[in-house]
Amino acid sequence: MNKAQLIDAIAEKAGLTKADSKKALEAFVETVGEALKSGDKVALIGFGSFSVSERSARSGRNPQTGKTITIPAKKVVKFKAGAELAEKC
Repeated sequence: MNKAQLIDAIAEKAGLTKADSKKALEAFVETVGEALKSGDKVALIGFGSFSVSERSARSGRNPQTGKTITIPAKKVVKFKAGAELAEKC
């Protein structure tokens, strides 16, 4: 399912217009992004939780040259599915 299909599904299930559904989805994504950027964890009971995790620096290999390179440390977003969502899959 892509973004447009998700917007259509939200509009149909919630009885909203596609424009309102798009605004709601974009507001959700922006709000979650801002919360994660500030270091907060976002937990939606039954759906799952979003959090930021530190990935430490590590060594890797350039596939074209075979040369060893250092991959810098960075922050990554993680999602853990809640129990209700996991049961539906």
